[in-house]
Amino acid sequence: MTDFTLAFDSLRAHDPAVRWTYRLRQRSQFGFALIRTQINLYYFWEKRWFFISLAIGVIMLSLPQPDGLIREGMIVLTMSAVATILFITEPVPLPTVALLIIVGQVIMLGIESTVVAKSLMTDSVLFIMGSLMLAVAVVKQQLDKRIAYAIVRLTGTRTINICFGISVVSGLLASFIGEHTVAAMMLPVGITLIQLTSDDTRKVRGLAAVLLFSIAYGCSVAGIGTPSGGARNAIMVGYWKEFFFDPTNPETRRFLVDYVSWMAYAYPMFLLQLPLVTMVLLFTFRPEYRDLSRAVVKLRSQVALQGPMRSSDWVAIIFFGLILFGWISQSSEYGMGTIAIVGACLFLIAGLVQWEDVNSGVNWGVVLLYAAAISLGVQMKDTGAAQWMAKNFLAFLTPIGAEDGIGLWAAISMLTTAVTNTMSNGAAVAVLGPFVLKVAVAAGESPIILGFITAISSAFAYLTVVGTPACTIVYASGYLKATDFLKVGWRMAVISTIVMLLAAALYWPLIGV
Repeated sequence: MTDFTLAFDSLRAHDPAVRWTYRLRQRSQFGFALIRTQINLYYFWEKRWFFISLAIGVIMLSLPQPDGLIREGMIVLTMSAVATILFITEPVPLPTVALLIIVGQVIMLGIESTVVAKSLMTDSVLFIMGSLMLAVAVVKQQLDKRIAYAIVRLTGTRTINICFGISVVSGLLASFIGEHTVAAMMLPVGITLIQLTSDDTRKVRGLAAVLLFSIAYGCSVAGIGTPSGGARNAIMVGYWKEFFFDPTNPETRRFLVDYVSWMAYAYPMFLLQLPLVTMVLLFTFRPEYRDLSRAVVKLRSQVALQGPMRSSDWVAIIFFGLILFGWISQSSEYGMGTIAIVGACLFLIAGLVQWEDVNSGVNWGVVLLYAAAISLGVQMKDTGAAQWMAKNFLAFLTPIGAEDGIGLWAAISMLTTAVTNTMSNGAAVAVLGPFVLKVAVAAGESPIILGFITAISSAFAYLTVVGTPACTIVYASGYLKATDFLKVGWRMAVISTIVMLLAAALYWPLIGV
């Protein structure tokens, strides 16, 4: 020990000032250490589900390998379980989950990165990407007040008629554009009518719920109507082709479900549910205002200030009509994804939307998420994991007599509804699709029927804010509570399930399932 250290220790022991400074430094160091510990604990608490999911993954891979399942299949099941937990809990951004799925296929399954990359860019993914780009272009035209005024001119000023009109318009648009786009377009319509009725949010509580849910649920029931109504539909179309289509076997061409065929199955269901949406909403919330004449007068004056339709508005409408025609007439030859991308290019070339708008408006992470989920679904098929799950699911249903027919349909629908209310409906179909199609084969059921039941049931995300983008968008208005979704959502789920099962049992056989 040096003389300096001895001298300092002696001074510290006898000099009060030095002793006080030393103690302050010790306390500061202790305080900083405590803060660091608290920060670390906070970080681990915030990310707890990430670490829990990893722990579950490690446990699953450590378990004895089940009979009838190869090691690669067990790895895929583990990856699917971990991904599902992360989809639900969102401890990390969802695009991060997509990246982990991609990396996991390369490292854990030993698939070449080039092969994985090719599996990410299917026609379904192109369709999703193109649809999101088109959505930005449509929203850019700012037609909300014109749409609102057009609705009230057709429906009149009674609240019940306006709500039905909003559901119809939201539904018709969402069936072709996509529910998240239409919900974003129609939200200002609903808010405009609410605000023009009264500035007191307490007085318009019921009215706001009816108008905003008319948008959200109108979009949701319409999303089943066409392949462009939602990513879930395109994903299922891709699975049918991937699982069952053989170019050398003409009989498998029935699994190439095109735009018109999908509409023949699902569009009547959407039209049947539209009046039911209005009836359920009015019965549940009982709005305070039965007539919106004052709001309509104010709306008329605001629309008049905008002037007539611009030439760019008409060009945008013509372009979208051409895209719709292409989906209907050419999707079987070129693919719906290719046509959607061509449509987005038309809007960009015409200058109706700028690339900066598209780049900032499109959630590219969502595109990556769907691509990775679809890629993982293909691996579930190739490794036999989906088939193994299907056999065990049927074994579970057999004792209760639900291993086939309407009992199996109802079980698949309830399973899908439960899953889709905890994650995005596209992710729900991506995860459940391979499993359900293998269930269909094992049970001797039509993959077309069970595929449609899965895709359609994924639209029954009525009960939670996060279940579907349309619900999230209207919730962001500030007029709704999370409990409102539960209050009305279970009614909508029951009605939608009954309509779908009746269609599967009575209508679909008539059109040749």
